[in-house]
Amino acid sequence: MELLRFSAFWWGTILFGSILLEQKMASSMTMLKLKRLCKFCDVESTSCKGTGSCMTDCSITSICPHLEDVCVSIWRKKDDNVTIDTICHNPAHKLHGLVLEDYNNSKCEMRERNGMGSQFFICSCSEDECNDHLFFTPYSLDSQVVSVILVSLVPLLVLAMLVITSFYWYRVYHQRHAGVKRKKTPLDFSDAHAIMMDDDGSDSSSTHANNLNHNTELLPIELDAQVGKGRFAEVYKAKLKQGATGAGEHFETVAVKIFADEEYASWKNEKDIFSDADLRHENVLHFLTAEDHKVEKQYWLITAYHPRGNLQEYLTRHVISWDDLWVLGGSLARGVAHLHSDHTLCGRYKVPIVHRDIKSSNILVKGDLTCVLCDFGLGLRLDNSLSVDELANSGQVGTARYMAPEVLESRINLENIESFKQTDVYSMALVLWEITSRCNAIGEVKDYEPPFGKVREHPCVESMKDSVLRDRGRPEIPNSWINHPGIQVVCGTIDECWDHDPEARLTAQCVAERFNDMEHPDKLSGRSNSEEKIPQDVSEVCLRNYNQPSS
Repeated sequence: MELLRFSAFWWGTILFGSILLEQKMASSMTMLKLKRLCKFCDVESTSCKGTGSCMTDCSITSICPHLEDVCVSIWRKKDDNVTIDTICHNPAHKLHGLVLEDYNNSKCEMRERNGMGSQFFICSCSEDECNDHLFFTPYSLDSQVVSVILVSLVPLLVLAMLVITSFYWYRVYHQRHAGVKRKKTPLDFSDAHAIMMDDDGSDSSSTHANNLNHNTELLPIELDAQVGKGRFAEVYKAKLKQGATGAGEHFETVAVKIFADEEYASWKNEKDIFSDADLRHENVLHFLTAEDHKVEKQYWLITAYHPRGNLQEYLTRHVISWDDLWVLGGSLARGVAHLHSDHTLCGRYKVPIVHRDIKSSNILVKGDLTCVLCDFGLGLRLDNSLSVDELANSGQVGTARYMAPEVLESRINLENIESFKQTDVYSMALVLWEITSRCNAIGEVKDYEPPFGKVREHPCVESMKDSVLRDRGRPEIPNSWINHPGIQVVCGTIDECWDHDPEARLTAQCVAERFNDMEHPDKLSGRSNSEEKIPQDVSEVCLRNYNQPSS
């Protein structure tokens, strides 16, 4: 029995000792596990750039004083001073006013925080010495902040959609209501009355020329016969209904230039030039309106109609007198001078325009034998805002037969907008030569022939380069032409206008003034500019243009 008691006591003592030993060892292990080793160098300078990853180069490793502490690194940059702060810190407490949210990470991922007075990155982690190797990532809003922003914006977006939808339906209702009113009211075209041609053959100007047709309904126009066809469009004689009278329906004759769908760019360019109210001039084709015919996939320009046709056709059919030459040539020069001018007749600023395709087939002849310029599909507004690149992109355009030497070899001086005007003057000189060649004042008049008549009918640029650049050729001016004093002045003017050097050419205004000085056949007078033939008082033109709405 004594032996049994001793054995039980001995085993009990061993068991109790083992339990105590296990508890003590567990307590020690718990303390060792929670006490973290961190880099601890406080604030010191660093070569770390704040991008990618880098080491702190801190040489001190410390045991954190509290069981809850984690490792923290702070990177700051103020001006050129860059520092790193490595410490231990309890994440339950704020550090520099910030809550440590990422302390459970095994890596120290630096995140930028704003509003700290300098560029500021901070990281925290829970592994030994984990704050020695730093990984920089850009600052980003957390998901909660993003959610708050989205929730705040949703009501505003819904409100905006409601406003837009309400406005859209209001416009639809208003347009339908206006359409019903228009159908109930007969159309009134009295405003359009006559930039068109009257039935008696005389043409007059419209107080509403250069306006676009903004009505949803197209004008009541009935196409008649085709009277012309060019590279971009076809021209028709047409009738515009002007309303019913006691004698029945009344029509005005107009010209309609129709562009196919693929020629939209040419239509738009010509429409934009015509829509400039300052373009209006007695020697520029009167413009009524532009229309988009969506069903037929066509674009229309509606203008005055001139039954004499274009200048090339007129010269082919008629031999002209010196009086006719003076009227045709002088009006042509005045029209080009108006295009090129940077001011209107009353002195108001206007944007200069270059035609870039002046030729006898792009000039119409009015009933009084004055010329009007037409076909502005290649025209260019010389706005001061145009850059050299935009001018360069305008390309080598025009009709090869009438191209100036610098256009043929693509060497226009883009730094000077006057260079473009000089190309128009060259082309105008060729047209003046055509007019002169059909004048009976030169002596024997041959059949009509275009400039450089020996070149084939539609010469290419390369063919014209041979004649104009290589051979320095120009249309012939025989000595017999200059026996007439007026023709002598015209030929001298032509010669100066087609000079190979653009800078040596006359301006269109100078040409117009020379024609003004030749008032009567065989007589050179001192006719002043104030006596230039203008159909109405200048002040009246200025007032009408000023009051005219621009598009």
